[in-house]
Amino acid sequence: MRFASAMAVAALALAAAGCERKPAAPGPSPARAPTPSATAEAAGDSILIGHVASLTGDQATYGVSSDNGIKLAIAELNAKGGVKGRRLALRTYDDEGIPEKAAAAATRLAVHDQVAVLLGEVASSRSLAMAAIADGTGVPMISTASTHPRVTRDRGRTRPYVFRVCFVDPFQGAVMAKFAREHLRLAKVAVLRDVGNDYSVGLADFFVARFEELGGTIVSDQGFKAGDRDFQVQLTAIASTRPQMIYVPAYYADVALIGRQARELGIGVPLAGGDGWDSDRLFEIARGALDGSYFTDHYTHENPAPLVQRFVQRYREAYGAVPDAAAALGYDAARVAADAMSRAPDLSGPALREAIGKTKDFPGVTGRISLDASHDAVKPAVVIGIERNVGRYLTTVEP
Repeated sequence: MRFASAMAVAALALAAAGCERKPAAPGPSPARAPTPSATAEAAGDSILIGHVASLTGDQATYGVSSDNGIKLAIAELNAKGGVKGRRLALRTYDDEGIPEKAAAAATRLAVHDQVAVLLGEVASSRSLAMAAIADGTGVPMISTASTHPRVTRDRGRTRPYVFRVCFVDPFQGAVMAKFAREHLRLAKVAVLRDVGNDYSVGLADFFVARFEELGGTIVSDQGFKAGDRDFQVQLTAIASTRPQMIYVPAYYADVALIGRQARELGIGVPLAGGDGWDSDRLFEIARGALDGSYFTDHYTHENPAPLVQRFVQRYREAYGAVPDAAAALGYDAARVAADAMSRAPDLSGPALREAIGKTKDFPGVTGRISLDASHDAVKPAVVIGIERNVGRYLTTVEP
């Protein structure tokens, strides 16, 4: 999408009811960390950063966590003097979990608000909607957690202005396939995917390809659509093939219901999935039905590394909660953006794009981040096991 078409989307941005700024809910004042709410200031002479997130809707926990992580990073950076002697300011628009509203919000931030950089989205479908806006307006975009390959590559070419700080689905799918085949020693696995979601379909494909390469067999491959509430037909079909595990690469609300209905039907095998599982809501909805299951993720708060534990402590002080992967990736994305700003000769789109692309061995709380030629982060993944309705760190897998 060129600039002219991006301008056309701007009209939609101004009309979209979901694109109103959402003030952060006040949390307890941190004892040692800067107050994140201090970043919700007028831009003035500050460097304005834009964020697009699902602050409401079915996946709101992702957007809220990501926004909290970004605000914490910006507060810490401002406490140290900001970037190039200027404070950082954050403007976040809610896309309500809708791709069209994500595109509208990105356009409003890039064209109307004239942000230096765009952060977001967590979901691949929404980052895909934003990516053309970034390229068309020349405003660099750093996706926090979108793992689908097409977010940074379109028809075989790297998108010039789009980057990410998370790993990609070919790696994530391969990690769980290897874990299932070599650690759990499983031979037969079924798949239940959201056929209307780019993330779910892509991750399922990558898992299947690697699992079969390792000698495993996919005994059933069923589909559903986000928002479905009855999965008994698919689960009954899966049960008839007697799998040793069911791979469900979907988001937490659907996964939790699938887990409960599987247990109600007497299906006792573990479920497995990806980073879309990572939310406290998963456990609230599942009510223990996912015990014995596994998922891949970007980080664990149980990592004893001092950098990680300082982040966990400051996040707890600011928000009264343990940070999830969305929060950690938001924190890392903001810090990568600020690091690039500090190295760039100026804050123009081309200068920032070049500086972001040269990110190497950045010390993130989700792992050391180096961006490759496809603008993807080369970094490890972790495998989380669920015990007594709580996620527990099992192992780290390097790229």
